[in-house]
Amino acid sequence: MSDVDLDRVWIGVAAQVWARRPGPVERAARRLLRSPGLARALVTTPSLLLGWVVATAVVLAAGVLATRGTGTPFVALCAPGIAAAGIAYAYGPGVDPAWELSRSAAVSDRMVLLVRALAVFGLNAALGLAASVASGTATAVTVGWLVPMTAVCALALAAATVARSANVGVAAGLAGWAITVLSGQMAAGRLTAAVTETTLFLPYLAFAGCCALIVGYATRISRGTS
Repeated sequence: MSDVDLDRVWIGVAAQVWARRPGPVERAARRLLRSPGLARALVTTPSLLLGWVVATAVVLAAGVLATRGTGTPFVALCAPGIAAAGIAYAYGPGVDPAWELSRSAAVSDRMVLLVRALAVFGLNAALGLAASVASGTATAVTVGWLVPMTAVCALALAAATVARSANVGVAAGLAGWAITVLSGQMAAGRLTAAVTETTLFLPYLAFAGCCALIVGYATRISRGTS
């Protein structure tokens, strides 16, 4: 181990992650964000990579077919959980090859996380809405899952940042959403109660706000401190 030049290894990692030529998406992000470092951090988000986006679209497409075949709004029930998994993987330790490098950039960790989280949330919301409209469900079901999706995503991100593990965030988000759906079914007798009961929207938003405070607290530590 004494013969390993860690500085050269680190330079090699930096070269692989940062030295590649920016593509059209990254160039557009540079113009929008006015920060090359922030744009690079955005396009290296694990849950915004092409493979992840394709997998998300495939799952939602399967939900559309299942909804049309059974009448059960699987898209509305699955979309918040899928988005929660994506938002958890917007947090870097252990899953993002650019994580350590982004921490040495001029942009703050909190700003990187905010931009990544908003981008993942927006993409999942757009894909989910398109799938929900294509499934032909009622309007209340089509858009009703957006508010609980906000709460579930906030829970997943809070768990990921506190535990410093994307996998923990995914587990917390999926478990929280499953419990919410089952609780709504037991209370109202309908599987869709978690996404159609407007009385739950305010508690959802309040819970999301609390989780946002936790994320802010967990990311308050300055760069370079323990």
